[in-house]
Amino acid sequence: MKKLTTTLGLSVALFSAFSVHADTQEIEWIDLVPAQEQAMIREATQPFLAEHSWDMPEQNKLGSVRKELDGQRVKIPGFIIPLEGDDEIATEFLLVPYYGACIHVPPPPTNQIIYVNSPKDVSAQGLWDTVYLTGTLRTKDTSTDVADTGYQMIDIEIAPYQ
Repeated sequence: MKKLTTTLGLSVALFSAFSVHADTQEIEWIDLVPAQEQAMIREATQPFLAEHSWDMPEQNKLGSVRKELDGQRVKIPGFIIPLEGDDEIATEFLLVPYYGACIHVPPPPTNQIIYVNSPKDVSAQGLWDTVYLTGTLRTKDTSTDVADTGYQMIDIEIAPYQ
């Protein structure tokens, strides 16, 4: 009976762990942009493709968040911009869609930056490479010295991008 109880307990634990991860949605950066802004971006870039001229919408018209993503568990690839820590670890950082965003160029729109303040240290392994960040997405504005953000992520896991 003890062996059966242990086996059932292990099975329930494994099923529970699988259920938590089964609810994780893998997304791309464009998925953080509301449909209306996606249409504005497509319209602005179509002349660029045909005529090599590009009249991008003003940044203040871009940057809205998708409120329906609030509280969703997601997995997204990106690059880490450390805010707190040193060359070895970071506990507060921004996740951005491309290398160098927010450092040598103006920051992307706020819906293309995710703020993370984590009790888990991010090792140097994740600071300069592309990573997958998995966690609970929050639609909450944050202002940092580097950039303003429209999203936050909590309860994170970090893995190498593959």
